[in-house]
Amino acid sequence: MVEWITTDGLTDYDDALAMMEARAEAIAAGEADEAIWLLEHPPLYTAGTSAKPQDLTDPSRFPVHETRRGGQYTYHGPGQRVIYVMLDVGARGRDVRRFVQQLETWVIAALAEFNVTGHIRDGRVGVWVERPDRPALPDGRMAEDKIAAIGIRLRKWVSFHGISINVEPELEHFSGIVPCGISDYGVTSLVDLGLPVTMEDLDVALRKSFDQVFGDAPSDLAM
Repeated sequence: MVEWITTDGLTDYDDALAMMEARAEAIAAGEADEAIWLLEHPPLYTAGTSAKPQDLTDPSRFPVHETRRGGQYTYHGPGQRVIYVMLDVGARGRDVRRFVQQLETWVIAALAEFNVTGHIRDGRVGVWVERPDRPALPDGRMAEDKIAAIGIRLRKWVSFHGISINVEPELEHFSGIVPCGISDYGVTSLVDLGLPVTMEDLDVALRKSFDQVFGDAPSDLAM
């Protein structure tokens, strides 16, 4: 059974990290159900294990949190749905690559509910959308923007950290970092794409597509 937890308002990052770590430990010990936690953070930057100092271009702008998740620098803030994924990867086959692919498939399926086509690109972490409305890149390729980031950590084969999807964040806030170390592409959101999608709309799509990808029936908890 996967428990879905939704927290209204803005959740302090350190508080969220403590909760995730405690829940992952309890899952590993067989003392708690798996969980998906939906929340928003106040404006902040997080640094993954591959973060490069030069990619933090405005270090005094927002708080910077060092994390042990995979990936590089990421922005979190209001209007962005953060999805912390606490699942027992050990019980799900111990295949980390497949698990990450399932997370990617989940995001793409949720975006498809709004007729948005998400793409996975070799060498670029996250989910991307093509932008035929933007000027092509210097080499002639179509412009693309990032709409979702993925970065997880495993402890005792239980995942934590997870996914962020841009619903309607302040996109200018991404300018204080080189998101995920990639400077040739931009960042977008569902609202920036011209879609009047709310956080609640996305949550419904995430619930529906999670069942399609992972095949689990969720329970509910509000915080």
